[in-house]
Amino acid sequence: MRLTWSHKRYCRQRALQHSTTNSSAANITSARVFRTRKMNGMQALMTLILMVTADSVRSWTCPSDCICLSHSQILCNSGHLTFVPLRDIPKTVEHLSITKNNMTYLPTDAFTGLRHLRKLTLDANGIHRVDRFAFRGLVRLRELSIQHTPLESLDKFSFAGLQNVTAILLGYNQISVIHEFAFAGTANIRLILLNNNPLHTVSANAFSSLTNVEHLILPSGIQQLQPDAFNGLDSVGLLKLSFMDLASLKPYTFRGLSHVHVLSIQDSDLGVIRVDAFTGLAHVGSLNLLNNKIDVVQSLAVARDNRIRHFRFNGNHVLDSPRRGSFSGLASAASDGFTVVGNHFPCDCHLFRFLDDYPFGNESRDLFTGKNYCISPLELNGQPIAVVDSTVVEKCLQTSVATPSKIHTDVTTTVVLVAAVVLTSTGSFLHDLVL
Repeated sequence: MRLTWSHKRYCRQRALQHSTTNSSAANITSARVFRTRKMNGMQALMTLILMVTADSVRSWTCPSDCICLSHSQILCNSGHLTFVPLRDIPKTVEHLSITKNNMTYLPTDAFTGLRHLRKLTLDANGIHRVDRFAFRGLVRLRELSIQHTPLESLDKFSFAGLQNVTAILLGYNQISVIHEFAFAGTANIRLILLNNNPLHTVSANAFSSLTNVEHLILPSGIQQLQPDAFNGLDSVGLLKLSFMDLASLKPYTFRGLSHVHVLSIQDSDLGVIRVDAFTGLAHVGSLNLLNNKIDVVQSLAVARDNRIRHFRFNGNHVLDSPRRGSFSGLASAASDGFTVVGNHFPCDCHLFRFLDDYPFGNESRDLFTGKNYCISPLELNGQPIAVVDSTVVEKCLQTSVATPSKIHTDVTTTVVLVAAVVLTSTGSFLHDLVL
């Protein structure tokens, strides 16, 4: 049969369709092969990851007396550990709790290799000593707790080198002394908790190199704040010293302490506030002396260099009246003002001579006498200073003022003269003198 032109056209179209179909089928087959190979590659990668993970899991065993919740969280509580089981603890641990065990001390580099550790809890152990650099190498540690232990002191460099720790909890121990440079190099701490410790001595440079501390609240019962006790402590939110029993607030106690939002000394027996006790203190938002018993105020002088914004001397019992110059510079040095109210003083001639020097400015005398009170004489105890008879005040002010050194010289001279008379006089004169 002879093919016509239309038949030829039809055959060409069918051939073209067949060719296109074969090409599409080939493409689909290639795509299927590619996807299959890709899936095989992903499966191989997942298998490899699982194998590596399984190998890492099998590479360590959980220490005895511990519960390993994961590679990063291990609890070794209520066991019988006498040391840190470093060989068995994975280096990936982030939270390690070793409480209620039998550890008695922490040696140098006690936690070496645990570079990922962020939280460490050592409560309720028998720890009585922490050696120098015991926590060296814990570059990521943020929180450290050693509480309810017989720890007796914070020795030199015992907590040194904790660059990133933000909280050290040391409550309910037996800490009696904080030695110099105990926290050297621990620069970013926010909270140091020392409550419920029989702390009696804070050594010079005890808190040196600490910066950005939000709260430093020391326990009651402190008996000695050595000169430079807070030297190097910079940028403190609240420094609270309460229920102390001091013989004196020594010269340069607060030297080197700077950038304090609130420094509060309260509810304490301060003994003698000596000259230069606050010398070297700088950049204080509020300096508060509240509800203390003070034997003598040798000097509460502050200067512009102290850069104190507000000063409060409230509710104190001062057993010996302040002398002229003991509050010098206060009116001009506190940039945002000061308050001296609710205090009790002996209402004697020394107090009125002190007030006659206008220590708080020309306009504050009436406020002082109306808002502060008498300890003595007994009949005026608890009464405002303003009730003292003005004639008594005038008589005090008219009396010649003798300095303590002059009084001492006059007494000594009198004693010498009497002795000379006695030695050179006759026996009868001595007899008459005795009579």
